[in-house]
Amino acid sequence: MTRSLTLPAFTTAHSHAFQRALRGKTQRPSPAAQDDFWTWREAMYALVDTLTPERVEAIAREAFRELHRAGVRTVGEFHYVHHARGGVPYADVNELAHRVIRAALESGLRITLLRSVYERAGYGRSLARGQDRFVDASLDVSLRAVEGLAAAYQGDPRVRIGLAPHSTRAMRPSSWKEIVTFAAERGMPLHAHVAEQPREIDECVAETGKRPLEFLADLGAISSRFVVVHGTHLLPHEARLLGEAKAFVCMCGTTERDLGDGLPDLGAMRAEGVRLCTGIDSHVVCDPFEDMRALETHERLRTRKRVAAARASNPAAELWASASTEGSAACGFDGDGPALHVATTDPFFTFVDEGDELDALVFSGSRALDALLVDA
Repeated sequence: MTRSLTLPAFTTAHSHAFQRALRGKTQRPSPAAQDDFWTWREAMYALVDTLTPERVEAIAREAFRELHRAGVRTVGEFHYVHHARGGVPYADVNELAHRVIRAALESGLRITLLRSVYERAGYGRSLARGQDRFVDASLDVSLRAVEGLAAAYQGDPRVRIGLAPHSTRAMRPSSWKEIVTFAAERGMPLHAHVAEQPREIDECVAETGKRPLEFLADLGAISSRFVVVHGTHLLPHEARLLGEAKAFVCMCGTTERDLGDGLPDLGAMRAEGVRLCTGIDSHVVCDPFEDMRALETHERLRTRKRVAAARASNPAAELWASASTEGSAACGFDGDGPALHVATTDPFFTFVDEGDELDALVFSGSRALDALLVDA
């Protein structure tokens, strides 16, 4: 048996670091008639109301250190808490973004700071408590903030800046075209939550006459820099649009099952050539093995078949690529990135035949192997 494997380090392409502080707080029944994503969101807003700049940085540092211990070396941070309580801007509009970036770098991670644009609570809805901390005074203010971040970290090979219009429910339809053009002109990654919840889709249809992905495709948003986050309820023709553009879908399996989002049609995405990557999202579980494996095991649950989603003859290699190099590309990092050595002399690999080490690692590995994931 070979003594070690050298593999690309994990990337988590979708993270909300501050939500690490929600761990343990959302698992008991609420007074609502039915607990779902929307009741969970209320608990998240209550957390947002408590955040100070110092606490944002401390939570992010702990979240990122935990990712590093798990073998992650690149994070896409979908950053949408921008302002002080009541929506009052800090003297530096990017105060919290700088703190999150610093926490990532000090934790040994590369980071793509995906600066969110968030304009409203939803179609016909008023802002809830805490949401005003997400909302800038205007779209121009949001885009200037993105430009400021890009200028501040220009030339730092560890940092990328991207643009993250939060979702069709949180954005005015009239704002998308300017955002898409802004990102295209600068070659920036463009990430958005798309088709995560049926209500989000229904409201988009009511407002625009189109489903979220259809609406974005008609605006020219879909490209090889575009990353759909979740895509839980995409239809086959929408997967085709993404595949034709070589766009990404970032699945966040441990969060999606925690929130009860549903099981996406990963088979259709694979068949259409959609590039899949993985994210931790709410940090409810920090285990990149679980998020990677869910690209296959969740599809087995949906279809009741084995070896259900992967197209390649070596599913383990395909899944590892989704959880590493594809995620890095989705975050705007090109070429070779950080790598890990995995010692195959560990008792975990006892009785594993030579040539099966990667299969064992992908389908049976977990955070229990943290000590084996050594920088190459």
